[in-house]
Amino acid sequence: MPSANVKALAESSRDKLKAAIDPLESFLNGHALPQLVAEDNTESFYAGLLSDLRHLLVFSEVSYEKLGALLRRPNFDEKAAERSLYEVYHYCVNAFFYPKNEGYSEDGRYAYTGQDAIRFRAKPVRAARDLVLGVSRVYEELREDLAYYESEYLIQCRLQSK
Repeated sequence: MPSANVKALAESSRDKLKAAIDPLESFLNGHALPQLVAEDNTESFYAGLLSDLRHLLVFSEVSYEKLGALLRRPNFDEKAAERSLYEVYHYCVNAFFYPKNEGYSEDGRYAYTGQDAIRFRAKPVRAARDLVLGVSRVYEELREDLAYYESEYLIQCRLQSK
């Protein structure tokens, strides 16, 4: 990828991460497990969901900061930026679409119907549902933008090292 494209992709990825970080942080600061657990014994669902969202927030904040530091440098380091974009894909995007506790999952059958492709293991409260569905659009865009970093980037790195 040419340097200008990598820099533009780093800038847009950083902006998208910020768009996901703000609602995640706001939700996690405003909601606690006892608040979310209803009388229908969903404590393990919410405990897992909150854990996954905290991990996602941390991964996203770290990537946001790394990209910001790279973009502020007087000489843009393309190799470091590509590595950071690779990490955005493999840590942030994958953390969203493959949560450890599986409180929700993506059902690809709904992706082309205009319906939300995210399916929850249990029925969440409205605020949790809105948060996950809202940030899903951001991580979907990041996944599309950074598809190159899913596998082709590593192949390119291996070829260059030979």
